[in-house]
Amino acid sequence: MYKVLCLNKISPIGTKRLGESYTFSPEMENPDGILVRSAAMHDMELPENLLAIARAGAGVNNIPVQKCSEQGIVVFNTPGANANAVKELVLCALFLTSRKIPAAMDWVKTLKGQGDQVSKLVEKGKSQFAGPEIQGKALGVVGLGAIGILVANAAVQLGMEVYGYDPFLSVDSAWHLSSGVRRSLSLEEIYQNCDYITLHLPLNNDTRGTINAEAIAKMKDGARILNFARGELVDEAALEEAMASGKVAAYATDFPTDSQLGRENVVALPHLGASTPESEDNCAVMAVDQLKDYLENGNIKNSVNLPALSMSREPGTRRICLIHKNIPNTIATFTTTCGEAGINIENMQSKSRGEYAYTVLDVSGDLTPQAVDSLKALAIKVRVID
Repeated sequence: MYKVLCLNKISPIGTKRLGESYTFSPEMENPDGILVRSAAMHDMELPENLLAIARAGAGVNNIPVQKCSEQGIVVFNTPGANANAVKELVLCALFLTSRKIPAAMDWVKTLKGQGDQVSKLVEKGKSQFAGPEIQGKALGVVGLGAIGILVANAAVQLGMEVYGYDPFLSVDSAWHLSSGVRRSLSLEEIYQNCDYITLHLPLNNDTRGTINAEAIAKMKDGARILNFARGELVDEAALEEAMASGKVAAYATDFPTDSQLGRENVVALPHLGASTPESEDNCAVMAVDQLKDYLENGNIKNSVNLPALSMSREPGTRRICLIHKNIPNTIATFTTTCGEAGINIENMQSKSRGEYAYTVLDVSGDLTPQAVDSLKALAIKVRVID
């Protein structure tokens, strides 16, 4: 029986896939796995027997990933599961920032009580909310992952001239990208040519403050910026100065700060990107399936700290899963240890990611506790799946 701790409410569409071999609860001692959405885990003491954490969402800022790696805990996320929900909100923001719709709606409410004069006042005041159409305008999509590709493709269908920038574009992503998207080789090309810029980047030391004073200075006058990835991708002080001068005409974000609230040219939303029932269901299903496949079979897919590795099971074998440092001769040491213990390796895969690696051995023969202990002395975490 596997035990799963749910730190947040997880869609029952996902949790029902756990099946009879699992017990799950928001209060669970010594869990084998953890399901989480937004709960902060950085101050949480991770149980020694914890094998994996699956986040029902893409970002993992709330999870101590490095600490998990050091303890041999696999961290999963669910890239693409909420992509359509975020795409639809980004498209909505394109229109909201163009036509001054939020400000117009707020102004109309002030006409309450004017009776028969409302129609005349509407006609008199509407000019202050005029804004451009998006058809024929240039949109720069920075980051062509699951969400960025959907946004770029949809913008092409809306008649926009679309530029896409991603120096790490995967082959799979490239296959899904519309031929109507122009591949940009630099951010400067995006800044110089685009009327709208939408960010779809992960937040890390390299991307923090991507939109800064230097970047804004290269943009077209009156550019509109959309940030539905992470707030820290934009330098707030530089943005405020650019909006005050009119260099940036509007900013839409799902991660508002106090200084941005109430500004007429800011569309601030309360992190609604993935807030759809469909998205929550998709994320829960993907998170649960990945967690189960790892716990039951040792397969890894969509991990943020360990390499992807999936291997079909050899009949009549036991599976040894080893998380270890990526250093020379480690695999040879594993195989030697098995040979000395009289264990036959029927199948094996090993992959690395940065300073960590993952090796799976399907073995036959007498797998004694002493042999397992010998392997444990060589790795961060070792487990045997019968």
